[in-house]
Amino acid sequence: MDLDNKDQESTSLFDFLSRKAYAPPSWASLLNPIPSHIFSLGHLPTPIHKWNLPNLPANTEVYLKRDDLSGMQMSGNKVRKLEFLMADAVAQGADCIITIGGIQSNHCRATAVAAKYLNLDCYLILRTSKVVVDKDPGLTGNLLVERLVGANVQLISKEEYAQIGSVNLTNDLKEKLVKEGRKPYVIPVGGSNSLGTWGYIEAIREIEQQVQATTGRIKFDDIVVACGSGATIAGLALGSWLGTLKAKVHAFAVCDDPDYFYNFVQDLIDGLKAGVDSHDIVNIQNAKGLGYAINTSEELKFVKQIATATGVVLDPVYRNPMW
Repeated sequence: MDLDNKDQESTSLFDFLSRKAYAPPSWASLLNPIPSHIFSLGHLPTPIHKWNLPNLPANTEVYLKRDDLSGMQMSGNKVRKLEFLMADAVAQGADCIITIGGIQSNHCRATAVAAKYLNLDCYLILRTSKVVVDKDPGLTGNLLVERLVGANVQLISKEEYAQIGSVNLTNDLKEKLVKEGRKPYVIPVGGSNSLGTWGYIEAIREIEQQVQATTGRIKFDDIVVACGSGATIAGLALGSWLGTLKAKVHAFAVCDDPDYFYNFVQDLIDGLKAGVDSHDIVNIQNAKGLGYAINTSEELKFVKQIATATGVVLDPVYRNPMW
């Protein structure tokens, strides 16, 4: 190995947490605006492997894209959006981040960790029951990680959240911090805005590269994914539509209804001047259960059956992996 190659290898070892100039896939070059930079926050690419589900129909194969392996404190789909959002926050000179979600929001946990990695303060507004607001739950689940990394946590009841709305709540906190001389950057629920959508446009490029490496042995007809805030399905659908993958994206809405998400996804892709109709690029179905992280005995039995049969442990909150 010559010196230049050694230098390149050494540089690649230190890519994590680095800020890099961003160049989009060629098929996304007409979208606007295109992010200028990205922060390397995830352990990417995440693997794809065959999922040996029992009782599949004949001539059907299912594969899993393991975005649950994109990190530890920042695992899941959140990190891909945050790579673009945090780069924008730093470019704008922010000294703190504001975001909002449910009390056990993985997005809020990931944002708190990412902010600390980049030496930014983090302010979280977490929705929960009135009982929990009155009696702080302390160090449980994602709250443990958020408080360990020093996030400022504000609990709010579901009723107050519904009355005021997430946008007004984060804007009110932003105004308060600005008056205190801070420079806050607001990230919406789930990191779902047009900039966050780039995280899963980029994920499609990653999948394309992984498919190409199979030299034609694998071709995906469909992508199936849970939908909780919208940017993941917007990025997947737009990327698959514009790129070479051409797989139909099927989204299962775990909150709100399909019409809401069709309109929300349309706003996201319009924000990128994509010129396509959301109904043409994604199929959204209702998959709401009893409520956030509330499981029936049948659902829990199914989670156990899949784990026993395949070794894959499904998330009992949303229950739908990407495959």
